Formats: sequence, C-alpha cells, structure tokens
Amino acid sequence: MKFYGRKEELSVLSEAKKRSFANSQMTVVIGRRRVGKTRLILQSLSKDDYLYFFVSKKAESLLCLDFVQQIKEVYGEEPIGRITQFQQVFKFICQLARKHHVNLVIDEFQDFSLINPFVFSEIQRDWDLNKEEVKLNLIICGSVQSMMNRIFLDSREPLFGRASSILKVSPFTHATLKMILIDHSPKAHPEDLLALYTITGGTAKYIEHLVERDSLTFSKIIATVFHPQSFFLQEGRNALIADLGKDHTVYFSILSLISNGFTTRPKIESVLQRPIGGHINRLERVYNIVKREKPIFSKENSTTIQFFIADNFLRFWFRFIFKYQHMIEAKNYKTLVELVKRDYRGFAGLSLEQFFREQYRNSGEFTRVGNYWERGNQNEIDLVAVDEINKKAIIAEVKWQKKRVSLPRLEVKSENLIKNHLRGYDIKFVALGVEDIPL
Repeated sequence: MKFYGRKEELSVLSEAKKRSFANSQMTVVIGRRRVGKTRLILQSLSKDDYLYFFVSKKAESLLCLDFVQQIKEVYGEEPIGRITQFQQVFKFICQLARKHHVNLVIDEFQDFSLINPFVFSEIQRDWDLNKEEVKLNLIICGSVQSMMNRIFLDSREPLFGRASSILKVSPFTHATLKMILIDHSPKAHPEDLLALYTITGGTAKYIEHLVERDSLTFSKIIATVFHPQSFFLQEGRNALIADLGKDHTVYFSILSLISNGFTTRPKIESVLQRPIGGHINRLERVYNIVKREKPIFSKENSTTIQFFIADNFLRFWFRFIFKYQHMIEAKNYKTLVELVKRDYRGFAGLSLEQFFREQYRNSGEFTRVGNYWERGNQNEIDLVAVDEINKKAIIAEVKWQKKRVSLPRLEVKSENLIKNHLRGYDIKFVALGVEDIPL
C-alpha cells in the first residue's frame, strides 16, 4: 500500500532534520503498535542516508554487531576494537556526526530496559556532552506507550527533558480512510467506510492487511478478521500484554465489560465484585486505553462520567473476539461470523455517533462538540456542536437509518440543555444516519 496522509507529522520530522544540521535534535515518536510509526519515519528519510537500529530482544553484544555492520555499510567506517555495549556504538556515532550529518533511528527503544537498563543514562551523558558540537538527527521510536512516556516524561528518568520534540502518531483520519477506500474500492458504500473505521480504528497496519486481501467491504472485512489464520484474533492480546503486565487479567475483565455497555464504575464493580478505582485510573492516565466522557458543559468535578475504550479496534476485539474466545478455540468460525453480523449494527451505532462528533470537531466551525445526558442516562443526545462566538448550535440524533429519527422528540429531550446552556442560541435540530457519511 502506498504512503497516505501524515502531512503534519512529516513536517515535524522535516523541520527537525533541517535544524539538526546546526544543532543536534532528538525527536521521540510515540504511538500504539501497528499505527505506522516506522513507515512514517522512513518516509521522512526516503531521500537521505540513515542508520536504522531495531532493538530486538537479544544480547547487547549481538545487537552491537548488527549496528556496527550498518554503520560500515552506510558510512564506510567502523569503531576500532571489540564492541559489546551500545554505549560504545553511540559514542562512535557522535564522533561520526562531527564529520558527517547523521540520521539515526532507534526503533522499539523501550526494549533497552530488558537488555541493559543503564543504556538510558549512558545516552543521556553522551547526548549532553556532544549535542552542541555534532550534527545528529536522532529519532527514537517505541510502541509500548506507558514505558516511552516514563522514559521521556518522568522527571526521575535520565532522559527527561532531553527530547527536542515528542511526536504522537495517531490512527488515520476520516479523510485518509476515505482516500484509501476510494483508491482501492471505488464502488464502496458509506457502510464500508464506517466498518473500516469501526473495526480497524484507522490503524495503518490493519488497513494495509485488508487492502492486500481486497477486503474493504463490510462482509469481506468480517471474513478476513475471523479467518482461522487471521492475526487479528490474537492482536488485542498482543497489543496490550506488554503494557498491562501481570495484572492484565483484571484489566481485560474491565475492558470486556466496557465494550459490552458497562460504562460506569459502579456497574463494573457490581459485576466484578471488587473495587477498580486504581485499575481504571491507570487504564486512563498511564496506558491511554480508556477515556472518560462527560456530558457537554459539565463542570470539571462532575461525577456524571462514562468510560469508553479509546481505540476502536480494541473495542471491537473485546466485544467480539475476547468475549467469544471459546468459539474460536472450538473453531466455530461460521457461527461466530453469523453472530457478529447479527449484533454488529447495535455495536457500530456508538462508532457512528463518534464518527459524526469527530467530523464536526475537525470542521473547525465549532468551539465545543460532545454529547449530552442527564443523571440516570435520561434525555440522551448523541451530538451537540456549539459555536460560542456566533451563538449557534446543532443538536443531532444519530441512527443507522435517519428516517427513524423523530425531530419533535429530539426537541423535547433538549429542553433542559437549551434552558441551562444554550439560551439565546440559534439552534438547528438535525437527523444523521449512515447515508450522511461522505464518500
């Protein structure tokens, strides 16, 4: 699949590369597994010489052999003597960068903690000693986000404050998903774009996998995901185990419940019969897997909170793969696919609401976009978009078929919202459905 989108991210990397000719730059690239970090970095260096060091989980001395061989191939030079520690490799690169401009990419950087945790302080020392005198464009990449955040954002860690910039790579936007779908499946329908968004979450590797198999309609996506040899079946587990560690069973139980509609802490605790405050806080603040949602216009200390899984693929994985693991182990794929197709529309309704809220946010026309509900989930409203400058607002209800939306009923549900927060606004009531997805 060709390279799509990422104009802003490429611009950040390009500017860092330019600055590194005068002063060394350390750019840290963070993002979830499979989101396309490595492809992005290599695209930014496609016209340049570069060193690409992948930190695989093997002995440090063997890694150094690989790294020294790369240096020799790219620059025709190599350090003298036996090199067994990364500290020696990095020192030599700093010496090399006194003579040449060097682009160095270190991928899966956090895995040095498993090989030699002293590497971080060694890099910090040599970086501080050399950065003003060498021309080094250092790009550090990692997919275990909690560890990368700790290495670079925890004030107790040696590399805290050393990054010139930290670039967070997010899944593809709606516009990019639409472009990919039009290029590879020109007869696709809006439902197919929603399925791509709902099931892959815009994660680059998943989309590339589907493109390679010509699986870009809803039915083909489902068939590919639930194929007996599909890597998707273990992907949720593989994506999270490194982050969540030995407590992953508790976290998985919480995430499974959230994906099945238990979105408040009391409801989750009533099922698990245990307090989950610490776990839910870590899922939100450390691992960035869960997000909290409050009604639009809520006060900061509002206790009217619902939790949802931030990553669409993980939400799908917990709802239809983790939940039905027994059917997968029994190789009962045919029945499972029928079950998924039966329940998909109800599940994807939340994605449809989320899709339109993101669309309105990205339009740049509104100062606030969210949803609304009152205590006890009363008077739920799917989308509220507010332009506080021009005193205009859109209040929308989202259904699979928008002809099923009752605008008079929506107006009644909105009475408290308007009375308390939108008095004097020019308000437009809108029905939205799958047919309104632009394609």
